[in-house]
Amino acid sequence: MLAGPAAAVHYKYRPMIQHDTILPAVALTQAQRLMLLDLARGGLLEKLTDAPAGNATAADTTATPDLEPPADPALTARAGCFVSLHERITHRLRGCVGRLDPDLPLWQVVRVTAGEVLRDPRFASMPVMADEIALLELEVSVLSPPREAAGPLDFEVTDGIYLIFGSRSGFFLPQVARETGWTKEQLLNRLCEEKLGMDQHAWRKPDAKLFTFKVEVIGPEPLRACDAR
Repeated sequence: MLAGPAAAVHYKYRPMIQHDTILPAVALTQAQRLMLLDLARGGLLEKLTDAPAGNATAADTTATPDLEPPADPALTARAGCFVSLHERITHRLRGCVGRLDPDLPLWQVVRVTAGEVLRDPRFASMPVMADEIALLELEVSVLSPPREAAGPLDFEVTDGIYLIFGSRSGFFLPQVARETGWTKEQLLNRLCEEKLGMDQHAWRKPDAKLFTFKVEVIGPEPLRACDAR
């Protein structure tokens, strides 16, 4: 799973993060899922409609409006998340960015990250435009904090995986295994090559450290709420 701008996706897992306001596991109710989906829609549509014509990526995605934090403790706990946009008919990717570190409250990180989808550098030459709203679908992935694995193959293909080797790091969301059908070894091989820029077997070396995380996926749902199923 490719990621977005450097500010949102250069992750250095901090093992010392231990705080009782971090979302320890991903288990959201339907009401919480709907609220997060609405927050993502609002964050993305606000940036998209505020952007200058023909330049959707110009909108400032670092600022957030003065929204009242929800009372639900599950939504105010800190968590990582990813937000992705696909074309509804072709399922072609139009943007995907996120944060692995749980450094913001869940409700806030979802809204901020949704706005940052428009700044995915892979689509700088063909940014998302306002007239595409009815053609797109939105997906939110809520991440649990990463946990160090006992060994490089000590994970399930339904897990997210995060590999660190010296100063290099990279990760795949569980959607990668689901969409490709890759085995554990194939996932690690491709992770080393595509994300760490290393030999595909670097994960077998003693210096490699693997972390896993759980993901709850919300969606995909139409970006325009009135089109939702």
